[in-house]
Amino acid sequence: MSEIKVIYWSQSGNTMSMANAVAEGIKEAGKEAAVLEVSAVTAADLNDETVFALGCPAMELEETEMEPFVAELEGSVSGKKIGLFGSYGWGDGQWMRDWVSRFENAGAVIVGGEGVICVEAPDDEAVNACKKLGNELAAE
Repeated sequence: MSEIKVIYWSQSGNTMSMANAVAEGIKEAGKEAAVLEVSAVTAADLNDETVFALGCPAMELEETEMEPFVAELEGSVSGKKIGLFGSYGWGDGQWMRDWVSRFENAGAVIVGGEGVICVEAPDDEAVNACKKLGNELAAE
């Protein structure tokens, strides 16, 4: 594996900040990271990847780019190790629990056992959680 891909969709920049923190954690653990907007990749680009991260904000997946990407990806994630992260503005994070279940039902292993979430802009605690996720991805 030459690099671990960190793919995200962000409207306000909060999830992009989280993606960069995940990548920083990957690099701190001695691996390379590629931070990519979801519009720059296809599900087929991940066919040979065994470990990667996905980030999306909202109460549900963003529907014009991230949801179609995830729907296409679902059929090819069995046995893959995926880190999930995202920011939201209200609620209790149910959308992330649903996203985790969706990938687990497709056969993926969620790194860390759950997604990393934060309310609005990531604070120090959220940045550290993202870096930890990056470390865990690099160890897979």
